[in-house]
Amino acid sequence: MNLTLKIWRQKSPKDQGKMVDYPVSDISEHMSFLEMMDVLNETLIAKGEEPVAFDHDCREGICGMCSMYINGEAHGPDRGVTTCQLHMRKFKDGDTIYIEPFRAKAFPVIKDLSVDRSSFDRIQQAGGYISVNTSGNTQDANAIPIPKDDADLAMDAATCIGCGACVATCKNSSAMLFVGAKVSQYALLPQGQVEASQRVQNMVKQMDDEGFGNCTNTGACEVECPKGISLTNIARLNREFLSAKASSKN
Repeated sequence: MNLTLKIWRQKSPKDQGKMVDYPVSDISEHMSFLEMMDVLNETLIAKGEEPVAFDHDCREGICGMCSMYINGEAHGPDRGVTTCQLHMRKFKDGDTIYIEPFRAKAFPVIKDLSVDRSSFDRIQQAGGYISVNTSGNTQDANAIPIPKDDADLAMDAATCIGCGACVATCKNSSAMLFVGAKVSQYALLPQGQVEASQRVQNMVKQMDDEGFGNCTNTGACEVECPKGISLTNIARLNREFLSAKASSKN
């Protein structure tokens, strides 16, 4: 395939940035999207030009680093996949492909397609953990009975990879799906009950401090999430938060 790529180029966080056109040729439909980007960068390097900066790591749909906004969709036109799992067979010969970074106040651009998503790390550090007594008097977690339905829901929430597609897709740049997933995976388990009240309040506060918008129940986040995280996690987050606030007043 021969394609035209329109890619956002931005040298630094303070640079204005602009869309730049790049033709690529002889692209196989069996390539992943990132392999196509590798071909482009090899061509640019051979010409002595600056390659396009983009994040990637595992290239197996696990780490979430490869986040790109492709033709107006987070991770591109496929469903249930990250950018590294998107294959060029989803495009046609002669297509023009628009490639941009995830755009949100809380995800400032570092360079080109790379954004700073450390705001997600700070939200998790604010409460996305459990404190465990390691003094030698611990109970084996596997010895605590957990209803299978709860365990399954907790696992479903825990599959969130923190890629930020929910934020990039949301018209409000909301992180409610991400935070809902992180709160839910503990709220559903007995190990998470001890710190439940403080956890949800701390994580919501940090989310607001980072500059994420609020949820207006559009549902685009669930549609674009590569792991299919359900909107029910946002409902659970709201219930946990309201319950925690009510308890703190008593």
